[in-house]
Amino acid sequence: MRTLDRNIRLLGYVAIVRATGVSLILPFVALYLRNVVHLGFGEIGLLIAVLGIAPLLLVPFGGLFADRLGRRRLFLLSLFVEALSVAGTGAAMLFRSVPGVIGGALLVSLSGSLGGPALSAYVADLASGSSRTEGFTFLRIGWNVGFTIGVFSGGVLIGALGFSRVGLAAGAVLFVSTAILAALLEVSPYDRARERGSSETASGPVRRPSFGWSLRLLAGDRAFLGLCALVGVAELSVGQWSSTFPLYVNSVLHIPYAILGAGLALNGLLVVIAQSPTTRAAIGRRHTTLVEIGVLLYVVGFLLFGLVAPLPQVVVAGFFVAVFVLTMGENVLSIPTSTLPSNLAPPTEIGAYNGTFFALMGVGQILAPALGGAVLSLGLAPSITWALLMVPAVPAVVASRLWLARKVPERPNTA
Repeated sequence: MRTLDRNIRLLGYVAIVRATGVSLILPFVALYLRNVVHLGFGEIGLLIAVLGIAPLLLVPFGGLFADRLGRRRLFLLSLFVEALSVAGTGAAMLFRSVPGVIGGALLVSLSGSLGGPALSAYVADLASGSSRTEGFTFLRIGWNVGFTIGVFSGGVLIGALGFSRVGLAAGAVLFVSTAILAALLEVSPYDRARERGSSETASGPVRRPSFGWSLRLLAGDRAFLGLCALVGVAELSVGQWSSTFPLYVNSVLHIPYAILGAGLALNGLLVVIAQSPTTRAAIGRRHTTLVEIGVLLYVVGFLLFGLVAPLPQVVVAGFFVAVFVLTMGENVLSIPTSTLPSNLAPPTEIGAYNGTFFALMGVGQILAPALGGAVLSLGLAPSITWALLMVPAVPAVVASRLWLARKVPERPNTA
C-alpha cells in the first residue's frame, strides 16, 4: 500500500480520530435504552429499525448529489453534522431525554447516508483496480484503530463517568477530526474537472446527466441490482452483529460492560492486524466468492456463540472466540462490499451506484435489529435463537454461487 494517494492516506489517519469519537458512545446506545430507560428487547429492535428508514431513503440521493455537488464538499458537510449529532446525543443523555437521544442517533445515521457514497466515490476517483481495493482497506484499518480505542474506552468510561459525559467528549473529538480534514484534504480529480467545467478526467468523461438518466441506468444493471439484493438479504443475518449481539451478551448473559467493550475492542484490533493480509490474499480472487466466504464466517461465528452461551464456565471465552470468527467474516465481506459497487459503475455514476448499494443493503440492515428483537423476545434456547437468525444467510450464499457469479463481468469481479 506504499503507492496510495496522499489524500487516501490522510483519510485513513483522520478515520482513527473520527472512529474513536463515534465508538465512544454510539455502540452503547442500545444498552442505554435498555439499562437506563428500561425499554424492552422488542421495543429497542423496532425502534432501531424505524430509525433506519429515513437514512435509507436519503442515501441514494447522497450518491446522486456526490456526483453533482462534489465528493469532498458533501463528505465534509456530513462529518460536521455527525459531530454535532453525537454531541447532541450526549447532551440528551444528560437530561434523560429519550426523544433527544433518538433524534441524535437518527442524525448520526442521516449524516452517514449523506457522506458515505461521497467518501466511496472520492476514493474510487483516486485509485482503480487492485489499488482501489487496497485504498478501501487502508480506510477500514484506520477506522478500526479508532474503533478499538473508542469501544474499549467507552466500555470503561461509561461505567465511571456515565453515558452523557462520554457522549459529549465524543462530540468534541469529532469536531477536531473534521476541522483537521477540512484544512488538509484536496479535491478529487473528478471534482476538479467538474469545477473547471472540463469534459474529461483520467477516469472518464465528466457529464451532468439528469437524475432520470442515472436512475434508468441503475434500473437496467441486473448484475448490480442482484448484488444489492443478495447483500441486503445476507444483512438480515450479518446485521445481528451490530445491535442484537452486544444486547444479548450484556442483557441476557449479563456479561459486564468492560468485558463487552474489550470484545468489541478485539474486533477493532483484529481488523487492524488481519485486514491487510486478508486483502492481499484476496487480490486476484472473485468478489462474489469473497461475499460467500464472508457470510459463511458470520454464520459459523453466531452458531458457535449459540452453542457455548448456556455454559457459564466457558461463555466468556466463547464470546471472544465468536468475536474472532465474526471479525474474520467482516474482514472478508468488507472487500467486495466496499469495492465492487464502484467497479461496476461508470466513472460519472460512482456516487449513484454506491448510494443505491448502501440503500438496498440498508433494507437488510434496518430489518436485522427488528428480527433480532423479535427472536430474542421469544425466550428460546441460545442455539435455537441464533440458528433462526442465520436462516436468511442461506439463500444469499446460494444465490451468489449459482447466479451472481455468472452475471458479474470478470474484470470488475476481480479483487
